[in-house]
Amino acid sequence: MTTSTEPYVLNIGPQHPSTHGVFRLRVVMDGEKIKDLDMIVGYLHRSMEKLAEERTFTQNIPFTDRADYLAAMTGNLGLAIAVERLAEVEVPERAEFLRVIFSELQRIASHAMANGTLISDAGAWQTPLLYMFREREKILDLFEMTCGARLTTNYMRIGGVAFDPPTEFWPALRELVDELPSRIDEYHELLVENEVFMARTRNVGVISPEDAINGSLTGPALRGSGIPWDLRKAEPYSVYDQMNFEVPIGANGDVYDRFMVRMSELYQSAKIIKQAMDLIPEGPHKTDIPLALRPPVGEIYSRIESPRGEIGFYLVSDGGPAPYRFHIRAPSLINLSLLNELGRDSALSDAVVTLGSLDIVVGEIDR
Repeated sequence: MTTSTEPYVLNIGPQHPSTHGVFRLRVVMDGEKIKDLDMIVGYLHRSMEKLAEERTFTQNIPFTDRADYLAAMTGNLGLAIAVERLAEVEVPERAEFLRVIFSELQRIASHAMANGTLISDAGAWQTPLLYMFREREKILDLFEMTCGARLTTNYMRIGGVAFDPPTEFWPALRELVDELPSRIDEYHELLVENEVFMARTRNVGVISPEDAINGSLTGPALRGSGIPWDLRKAEPYSVYDQMNFEVPIGANGDVYDRFMVRMSELYQSAKIIKQAMDLIPEGPHKTDIPLALRPPVGEIYSRIESPRGEIGFYLVSDGGPAPYRFHIRAPSLINLSLLNELGRDSALSDAVVTLGSLDIVVGEIDR
């Protein structure tokens, strides 16, 4: 006589701490194995793109704070660059360097959150997470010192940045980037060769280079599979073409490789910040533009490299002060395209770690 199990449906979320926001997984289980997996999104939907059509281009910048709320600086920058290209606005050189500095600080803070929560998903206690939050908090202090906000910064502007950093910002930044390499070394000692962490992440959630490309993955999710694609190198914007840095990649495309890509990018971001600090010129931090900027009739798609990958903005102008069409290409949503394939036939605990390694922010999935 043969025995068999009956599949059952398990709902994870929308409040489960490992779902990284108001996100729900509907999982069909056969014993302890996943047979099918559906993502259910929309809990955070705010009709952001439609609302943007009733506001000026500048008034839409705060929306980007609340899409990827763990990388507000790069969201701000992506929209600002798109409008500048559409309206042919020139940006002062000092502002371009400030944009690079704050974007890389944001990348470090975001990766610290991504890797810290991934470690918690893998079953570690809070110690590694709090180690990484140590540097993240210092970066948020620098944000607050400059623009008065820590999370939803609203700092980038069409034509530059909102404020020139205060005098006390520069020594605090220098101290941070000087100590960062030794701090990141501590993360390596704690985690990189930790047997339990390696057992939970090696050969788990493997994404082949072909699947990564076909799934339109970007950012560390793509580079973890060995594809050296980074818009800061491939299509340099701001002053990234003046920066000397490397693009870390993985070899196996598993959870561990995606973790290591983010870990290596911490070093590279610190390196970029140091170069930008040495090269930044004096001058204005912003080009004056009309309060209700009216770009000429036309359309544009502009993209930059956020901590999660390619964030793109598609804008259509009809010559008025508000966009006729406003659309965000959200890397968190696109990077989830392979989750069903990655989760099937795996254990539930492995699927949670795989999801964590994709580093999603639900605010930009739903918008």
